[in-house]
Amino acid sequence: MADDVAAVRSGRIPDRMSLRAVGREPETGSALGSSEQLIFSTSRSMLEAHRLTAVATKSRTRSRRVKRSSRAQTSARSSARTSGRNSGGNSKIETRPRPASATGELAEDELSALVLGACLIARDAVFNVRDLLAEGSRLAFLAIKDCEKELDQIERKIDEQLPGAITRVGEAKARELLACLKFITDLERIGDLAYSAVMQLESRREKLPAADSQALIKMAALLCEMLDEVHRGFLTRDLAHAQNVLRLDPEVDSLCHALFHRHLAAPNMARPDKRGSNTAASGATGSGTAGPGSAGSRVPAVQQNFDILLAAQALERIGDHAKNLAEEIYGLAEGRSLRHNARKLAYS
Repeated sequence: MADDVAAVRSGRIPDRMSLRAVGREPETGSALGSSEQLIFSTSRSMLEAHRLTAVATKSRTRSRRVKRSSRAQTSARSSARTSGRNSGGNSKIETRPRPASATGELAEDELSALVLGACLIARDAVFNVRDLLAEGSRLAFLAIKDCEKELDQIERKIDEQLPGAITRVGEAKARELLACLKFITDLERIGDLAYSAVMQLESRREKLPAADSQALIKMAALLCEMLDEVHRGFLTRDLAHAQNVLRLDPEVDSLCHALFHRHLAAPNMARPDKRGSNTAASGATGSGTAGPGSAGSRVPAVQQNFDILLAAQALERIGDHAKNLAEEIYGLAEGRSLRHNARKLAYS
């Protein structure tokens, strides 16, 4: 009996038939002493307790297996949904996505590289304006048009990528990304103005006067130098380049004002005739013919050269945008902006 009880304790007798065998219920009519009754009752209780323990252990094991399987299936479905969203519905799924911090670093570097490239494209556009004015090259006109399109594409790309990139970087890098946004806004506008200037001159049938041509070429050369300084300043954060831009901008303004004065203010001044009286006075005496300085001969001349004034104004606006870029370089290097600051001319 002791061997059977030991077998029960080791869990090798799980069924009811074994219980009856171990208990050794006596045959009908036999008499049991008090010690045998006690042993028989204890054996049955121990067997029942071990059976219940074995059943409970199997139930807990089965429950844990079911829970692990359920968690694995849920995790697999969640990973599949996330991969599907990241891939945009394509069959190619990225199984090891980069961390958010690393993605932010790459986006920032890419945006800065795009702005540096845009600076060079804007400089090339203005250089081709100078080449078109000096040589009349048709290839220069097409190059300006291509530069304008490239700047538009870069601006769209930065507008799409910057909101997500700026949420994953620190304060210093966020300031640089905001500067990238301001830079590309001004650079894209420079491309538009360069294309507008050459369009005004392309529609002109007459040859440009020599004085006007030289003034426009000088303006384009100064602007090309300013944009080259902007590119170097953004690359090195050196304020000397920004100071050079602020120093050159007044020269561009002076050339533009001189063109406007030549075509608008000078023709409207009274010109004395041979008798010492001005043309307006001779017209008032009732002369039927309009003199060379009369309003009738001046208005067509001003209209004829109005496209020159529009081109000069576009170039002068390019200088203003280059000055804005120089002020942004100050913001990158020193953390402060020169915009709307009355003392900013002290740096020129």
